[in-house]
Amino acid sequence: MPVPATVPVTVTPTADFIYTPPPAAINAKTILVKPNLGYPVGPPVTISMAVLGQVLQGLRQANPNAEILIVEGVCSKVSFSDIMGKLGVYDLLDEGMQLLDADTLELVEYPNRALQPTRFKTLWAPKLLQTVDCRISVGAFKKTSLKGRSLISASLKNLYGLFPRAKYKARSHHSRGQLHRPSVPEVLQDVYGTIGHRFDGAVVDCDQKFISRDWRPDVGDGISIGQVIFGDDLLAVDERACEVGQEAIAPYLQPIRAQRLL
Repeated sequence: MPVPATVPVTVTPTADFIYTPPPAAINAKTILVKPNLGYPVGPPVTISMAVLGQVLQGLRQANPNAEILIVEGVCSKVSFSDIMGKLGVYDLLDEGMQLLDADTLELVEYPNRALQPTRFKTLWAPKLLQTVDCRISVGAFKKTSLKGRSLISASLKNLYGLFPRAKYKARSHHSRGQLHRPSVPEVLQDVYGTIGHRFDGAVVDCDQKFISRDWRPDVGDGISIGQVIFGDDLLAVDERACEVGQEAIAPYLQPIRAQRLL
């Protein structure tokens, strides 16, 4: 279904951030939130508990009875439970919220809707994505460098944590190395074509922009930006995050948008 190239996106100072959920959340029985919390390191490597807390609070206020599933797959030697405890996620949960390790969930194979997949005609991801009523990605804003090229990570790249390491590991069992070949920008087109198009909302924590010293997304420096960007469309939110974060628009966004408008 064609989507307008320009859709509403909200930019707000971090201190004033109050989350307005997408329409799909209002009457949803089950909402899936995918936060960027894959490392045992706090912001800006991962999203802040303040931003995640506001997202959960906004969802709960909009829909008091929904079951809210917070789903992440870590990318570290440290265990899922230890990372979530260290970052403080458990303190945010109410009785209607569950924290789930994506690597332990039942999987299904998602077909790639793109007319021209770049590598993967299908990708395996949690079955849960097709059974919940609303899906929201909450990403950190990060720039890494790989083979001399910059890579922007925001709400779309955040979805990498939903893919099982057991299927997509390469040299390291703790990461998803197969999803870096031939390149992350190319594979991100397949990510959108398989599961990204299912997401109803996106939030990017741009309180600090994380700049990696190399390819590693957990070693680097933070630069204060002081903004949170959110809306109902992953591509539009990520494009606006690039502008707010004072970076060139991520080159993978336009090819995805072009495919989507066909």
